[in-house]
Amino acid sequence: MISKLPTADTDLTRLDEHPGHLLRRAQQISVSMFHDEVGGELTPVQFAMLRCLADHPGIDQVSLAGIAAIDTSTGATVCARLEEKGLLERKVIPHNRRQRALTITADGERLLASLVPATRRLRERLLAPLTASEQQQFMALLDRLVRANNEQSRAPLAKRGS
Repeated sequence: MISKLPTADTDLTRLDEHPGHLLRRAQQISVSMFHDEVGGELTPVQFAMLRCLADHPGIDQVSLAGIAAIDTSTGATVCARLEEKGLLERKVIPHNRRQRALTITADGERLLASLVPATRRLRERLLAPLTASEQQQFMALLDRLVRANNEQSRAPLAKRGS
């Protein structure tokens, strides 16, 4: 069923009239498809952290969590798990012994490279119900929605360059 905008006489009792519910369902579907395509090697959050780390070698855990929009305690747990898997290394930062600098390992780089086809398939599958034009529009609107509401998150995306 295609959701429509509620009218003034609608009491919003239908779940398909609530964007949050539909976004939650879309997230469930996305995670399910992620596991179909990627397998059990990484969770979506682990993938996000590793992907961001590949672009920011030497970053500290707190900053990495910020650019991946993941809360710091979850970020620390994810980094520990990725380290256990041999996909990243954590080293104490000499001038701030409470922080750890992170680098992706060669195994982590190989894993990310091997997942490129799977992540492409995931994107194609997830957006397949939409035309090419609708896919562009959907992604633009979703990006706008996320950016405009970033500060409402419990783990806001860190500003680029911060």
